[in-house]
Amino acid sequence: VQLQASGGGLVQAGGSLRLSCAASGRTFSNYAMGWFRQAPGKEREFVATINWNGGITDYADSVKGRFTISRDNARNTVYLQMNVLKPEDSAVYYCAADLSRTTHPRRDILLYDVWGQGTQVTVSS
Repeated sequence: VQLQASGGGLVQAGGSLRLSCAASGRTFSNYAMGWFRQAPGKEREFVATINWNGGITDYADSVKGRFTISRDNARNTVYLQMNVLKPEDSAVYYCAADLSRTTHPRRDILLYDVWGQGTQVTVSS
């Protein structure tokens, strides 16, 4: 599977963005998907994950209540709706696929097999 992330940009604090991650090459609906982010000088960190049919989601505490992950298997796309953005949300955001066919999505970055190229999100104060 190949992943292409898009939707990043520059937004003021308190604003919203929606990231998209389009998948191709394999049966997208078989896999859990995750969003991760990496700020300059920091390690890549977990943001959100969703299971194969969208029935189970999980979020990092730092984004819970502000971000929503969803997916449209008919469009082979996973989304990350980001609301009430803060300057500390600024980072390159990556989508990733867990090809293990786990029924429960996981936070561990090492368990994700395929990564998109990343999209920059910058939140100004």
